Amino acid sequence: MGAMSTPSPTLPLPARQAWPALAVLCVGFFMMLLDQSIVAVATPHLQADLGASYNAIVWITAAYLFTYAVPLLVTGRLGDKFGPKKVYITGMAVFTLASVACAFAPSSGWLIAARALQGLGAALLSPQTMSIINRIFPKDKLGSALGIWGATAGIAGMTGPIAGGFITEYWGWQWIFLINVPIGICVVLAAARWLPEFPPLPRRLDPGSIILSIIAVFLVVFSIQQGEVFNWAWWIWVLLVAGLAVFAIFIRRQATTHDEPLVPLRIFSNIHFSTGNVGIFAMGMTVASIPLPLMLYFQKVHGLNASAAGAMMICQAGISFLLSPLVGKLVDKSSPTLLAVFGFSTMTLSITGLSLAMVTHAPLWAIGIALAGLGIGNAFIWAPNSRSTLGDLPGDLAGAGSGVYNTTRQVGAVVGTAAVGALLQLGVGADQGAKAYGFSISVLIVAMLAAVGVTVWTAIQDRRRG
Repeated sequence: MGAMSTPSPTLPLPARQAWPALAVLCVGFFMMLLDQSIVAVATPHLQADLGASYNAIVWITAAYLFTYAVPLLVTGRLGDKFGPKKVYITGMAVFTLASVACAFAPSSGWLIAARALQGLGAALLSPQTMSIINRIFPKDKLGSALGIWGATAGIAGMTGPIAGGFITEYWGWQWIFLINVPIGICVVLAAARWLPEFPPLPRRLDPGSIILSIIAVFLVVFSIQQGEVFNWAWWIWVLLVAGLAVFAIFIRRQATTHDEPLVPLRIFSNIHFSTGNVGIFAMGMTVASIPLPLMLYFQKVHGLNASAAGAMMICQAGISFLLSPLVGKLVDKSSPTLLAVFGFSTMTLSITGLSLAMVTHAPLWAIGIALAGLGIGNAFIWAPNSRSTLGDLPGDLAGAGSGVYNTTRQVGAVVGTAAVGALLQLGVGADQGAKAYGFSISVLIVAMLAAVGVTVWTAIQDRRRG
C-alpha cells in the first residue's frame, strides 16, 4: 500500500459506478457483521470436535470482537493515508485467508488465533465502507445509500444465528468459515473493478499517536470485556484507569504533534459529528446487549426452544430490514437529525416497554410488539445518524471520522454487554426469574435517553442557525 500519486476521481460518481461500488461495500460489510454472531450456535460442535473448554469457547467469539475494536482508530486513518480502496481490498483478503485458517483449525487455540486475524481483516475493511460511501454519492442520494447500508446491518444480525444453525446442522461447523472464501474472492475482484481510487494523504501519520491509541483502546476494551470473567478484581480496575489515562495522553498528543494526527481534534468542532457519536455509542450498547437476556428469557421463562427463540427476533430484524431503505430516501428529503430524534425516542419507549413486559411476565405477543418498536427505531437511526454524523465531513477527514464512529460503536457494544451481563448475573443469581431478565436491560434506557437529549439539542441548534 504505497503512497503513490493517484489522480482524484470525479466526485460524486455517476450512478452507473456508484451503485455497483455500494453493492461491493455492503457485501463485505455483511460478511464482517455475519461472522460476529454466526459462530455462537456452533458452540456444542466446537466443544465436541476440538475439545474446547468453556473459556476457549468464549475467546473464539471474543478474539474476533477484540481485534476488530482495538485498531479501528488506526485502520480508519490508514484509508486516508493509503487510499480506502487499497485498505478495503487488503482487509477483505486478510478476512478471507483467515476464514480458511478457521475452517481447518486442528485445535481451539488455532481457531482463536485465526478468529483474531479475521477480526483484524474486519477492522481494516469496516471504516472504509462509510468513508467511500460518503464520498461517491451526491448529497441528495447519500441517505438512500446509507439506508441500504443500514438494511445490510439489519439482515446480517438476523441471518447470523439462522444461517449458523442451518450450516452447522447439514454441512458441519467448518462451512461457517468456508462459505466466506468464494464470496471473499469475488468481493476482492469486484472491489478492484468498481471501487474508485482516492489520492493518499501526503503527510506522515504520527507513530506515537498510533501506539497510544492501540494501548488505550486495548486497556479499556480488555478491562471492560473481561471484568466480569475475573470478578472485577482490583487489577482490572487498574487497567481501566490506566487505559483512560493513556487515552488522555493520546488526546493531548493530537493537539501537539507536528505529524498528521491520527484523530484531528478539529473534527469535533462539527456539532453533528460530536453528538452523532453519542448516539452511535448508545446504539452500540443496545444492539450488542439485548439479544442475550432476550434469548434467555424466551427459553427459561416461556420455555421456547432455541429455534423458536431465534424466530422471535425476526420481529425486530425484519422490520428494520424492510424500513431502512425507505428511511434512507427520507434522509435525502428531510432533516436527518429530526429522523434520528424519532428513532432514538422510539427505541427508548420500546426498551422501556420491553423491560416492563419481561418483568411482568407479559404474553409473547406483547414482547413481539416491543420488538417491532425496536425494529422501527433501529431503521430510523442507522442511516439518519450516519448521514448527520459523517455526511458533512471533508474528504481528508473521512477515514478519521469513520474510524472514530466505528470505534465509538464498538466500545459502546463492549460497555453495554458488560453492564447488562453484570445486572443479569446479579438478578439470576438471586433467582428472580423474569424480573432479572427485564431489569437487566433497564440500563439501556439511560443510554437511549442521553441519545435523545443530544439529538434534540442538535436539532434545536440547527433550527437556530437556520
